[in-house]
Amino acid sequence: MSSNNKSNFSSVDFQRLGREVVSTELAEITALQSRIDENFSSACELLLNCKGRIVVTGMGKSGHIGGKIAATLASTGSPAFFVHPGEASHGDLGMITKNDVVIALSNSGNTAEITTIIPILKRFSVPLISMTGDKNSTLATEANFNLDVGVSKEACPHDLAPTSSTTVALVMGDALAVALLQARGFTAEDFALSHPGGSLGKRLLLHVSDVMHTGDNIPKVAESATVSEALLEMSKKGLGMTAIVDEKDAVLGLYTDGDLRRSLDKNIDVRSTAICNVMTKNCRTTSADELAASIVKQMDDHGINGLLVTDENNKLIGAFNMHDILRAGIM
Repeated sequence: MSSNNKSNFSSVDFQRLGREVVSTELAEITALQSRIDENFSSACELLLNCKGRIVVTGMGKSGHIGGKIAATLASTGSPAFFVHPGEASHGDLGMITKNDVVIALSNSGNTAEITTIIPILKRFSVPLISMTGDKNSTLATEANFNLDVGVSKEACPHDLAPTSSTTVALVMGDALAVALLQARGFTAEDFALSHPGGSLGKRLLLHVSDVMHTGDNIPKVAESATVSEALLEMSKKGLGMTAIVDEKDAVLGLYTDGDLRRSLDKNIDVRSTAICNVMTKNCRTTSADELAASIVKQMDDHGINGLLVTDENNKLIGAFNMHDILRAGIM
């Protein structure tokens, strides 16, 4: 690059340029509100009554937006997938059935790869929803319903690079997905079931039973045990605490690392003192079917690092600490 073509970056106001892009795209999104009309309602009803799947297609930047729209629909209760229109003409049309609904994105509405497959869709009576920037285009006029996503100006200074147009199409896709979500009565729990690996899914799906230690891994001693014996159990099980139970495994109390420090401050003989004399009685417990995320707040509010898990008869069935919560990815 010659020195004459080099930009003087120090004189460029990047913040102003960035704000202009945001302002331009925001104005186009605002203008989109008036186009959420009868066609939008009809498209939603068609998608809601779809017996098959929603197939989204688009070329280039519209294709990238289409892929995101398909993903959003699928994760919010509307089974959907993306098909590349070029591949559709070479075999992938076989993925589309008469029970499906197709959403096709094209800013011009005349993208050759999409208009090529329209006759095939019509032959098999596959309903078509278009999202175009030209309501008089081939795609718009051939579709059952056209959603107008046209813009007056791209954020690109040359009015060439798809910027405002792709943003508006994405927002229209979000509007469809969320409208369908609410119409279906799709809940946060439903969302979590389709996102079991995400933090939201874990917060809404994981219960105490999924993170607690059970069986021989539960730290517990009898009420007749000494503090020294309790410390050995705590060290062995590694939860920083131990339950004190009766002969039927009913919880009588809890002894923690913090209790140990307080015991040492009082110069208690750990080898001779019975654990029942220094344990915390009436300690907090939880049930196995509680959501782990809700327990985290309780632990945080009360400064608790670990909890015992009991059944309806106060029998000890598990134990866990904050490290178990962290390992589960709930926080």
